[in-house]
Amino acid sequence: MKITFLGGTDSVGRSAILVESENTKLVLDYGVALNHIPGFPAHVSPRDIDGIILTHAHLDHTGAAPYFYVSKRTPLYLSTLTLEYTDLLLKDFLRLSGYYLPYETIEVENMVSSAKIIEPGMEFEVGDLTVKFLNSGHIPGSIQVVLEDGGGSRLLYTGDINDIDTRLLSGADLNYGKLDAAIMEATYAGEEHPERSKLEKEFVAEVYSILDDNGRVLIPAFSVGRAHEVICILSAYNFDYPVYVDGMAVKAGEILLKYSSKLRDGGLFRRAWGMVDWPSGWRDRKNLLKKPCVIVSPAGMLKGGLAVFYMERLMGKPENGIFLVSYQIPGTPGDILLKTGKFIVRGKAKQVKARVKHFDFSSHAGHSGLVKIIEKIGVDAQIFLMHGEPAKMAKLQSLTEERGYRCIRAELLKTYEIG
Repeated sequence: MKITFLGGTDSVGRSAILVESENTKLVLDYGVALNHIPGFPAHVSPRDIDGIILTHAHLDHTGAAPYFYVSKRTPLYLSTLTLEYTDLLLKDFLRLSGYYLPYETIEVENMVSSAKIIEPGMEFEVGDLTVKFLNSGHIPGSIQVVLEDGGGSRLLYTGDINDIDTRLLSGADLNYGKLDAAIMEATYAGEEHPERSKLEKEFVAEVYSILDDNGRVLIPAFSVGRAHEVICILSAYNFDYPVYVDGMAVKAGEILLKYSSKLRDGGLFRRAWGMVDWPSGWRDRKNLLKKPCVIVSPAGMLKGGLAVFYMERLMGKPENGIFLVSYQIPGTPGDILLKTGKFIVRGKAKQVKARVKHFDFSSHAGHSGLVKIIEKIGVDAQIFLMHGEPAKMAKLQSLTEERGYRCIRAELLKTYEIG
């Protein structure tokens, strides 16, 4: 097999990999960099591709994939939840950024109609490659990919991966067997996450401290995964104040409700969804702000969406809380808020008087988790690091090489041969 990195080698964004065997070419993810103007992976001709695999629905892994459906119906392999969430997110992406995108709604629909559903644990063939999906523990529907060619060479692609159990999902399946090579994300190389149960208790206590003082809590959260993780945590602690979910997180929750059996604890999610309410219009949104409550709403980095509407109305009062629960890309409004205490309203930076806190409910493995995954991959495999900052990946590379593992940082557009 040969692998070529088309994007995502030195940052979080535009993940894309081309895998070639003797007779087959597969694309693993084809995402965008989510800047003001979307950035795209290197070009691959659709006519050269035998199939596309999407590991999960986030746009940094899927946002450029409809490009392959302008003139050809390439087979698309993904899980049920990834298909539904990708359809939802891509159509919203078109609505917000369509001017910059090389496809339209018809290409998204062509892509959806080309889908072949493969769930975690299932094995299938594309040309002379045998492919198996494994749970990755990242977001609902997310998978890892194991590829084996006719000569017996085996390649793992982790996609985005989380090794620990959360309220929503079980940790990643690390039963890989013998591998010749692995491509793994390194988002949090060199960084540890807080212990989950302690973080949950701290989070719930902070929410109560605001509401008990007659305040309101805004929780900006990603509409796929994180928003639903938050309400599951509140439900697990028998939360007794009103909780509202708004924006695309409502549609995403309705999808998840259909497939709650695929979650770690479907009963907990069903109880959580039964606990929340959602506003039906602007009058409802204004009225719910009149009483102590929790509002969970996209966008998770405050780049737009209804979270901005709530932010502007809650930020000026010290009794309120703005609790960020998602990773904040440098330069985003959420990142600026955490660093400066300010939020831009109609072009002017204003001091936020509400209590601002960040809770690290990450859906990526921390440093210890990445080391554990490397140990499961084994010393015999060549390991390619991507989806992280260069300095962090260099640290992980150095630490693991000292222990006998063969880690390198993948280079953009470089082709590597394995097996």
